[in-house]
Amino acid sequence: MAQQYYSVDQVADLLGLHVKTVRAYVREGRLAATRIGKQYRIRRRDLEEFTGGPLAEEGPPATEEALRAEASTVVQVDGVDRATADRLTTLLTVTGRPEERGRSHVQVVHDPERSRLKAVIVGDLASTAVLLGYIDSLTGDQP
Repeated sequence: MAQQYYSVDQVADLLGLHVKTVRAYVREGRLAATRIGKQYRIRRRDLEEFTGGPLAEEGPPATEEALRAEASTVVQVDGVDRATADRLTTLLTVTGRPEERGRSHVQVVHDPERSRLKAVIVGDLASTAVLLGYIDSLTGDQP
């Protein structure tokens, strides 16, 4: 039988988040929880509502993990003014299909003194390739 109540630590492990992040979600009201003494308990259905889907059934650990590849990429673009930096940042952090946004993480830093932009992309190979294509479309040689 599936567990019906979870501690903050268990939720953090299930979602791959830091315990402090889960506590912040509870305090902000983003994740429903019941306070019992000095601890929070989160109902399974509240957690499923928060994540937008059913939790994986608990059971014995799988003997083989599915093959999965992830890319960590740092892209440096020189000769970037503020307008181009803003455009690239928006393109990398906002665009794409909603189901792909959660499959990659992007951080962009612009150094206006050096006219340089660095983008750090971590995600699955397909999402990373799409984001690299966006960078190429704005910075590549034009015919």
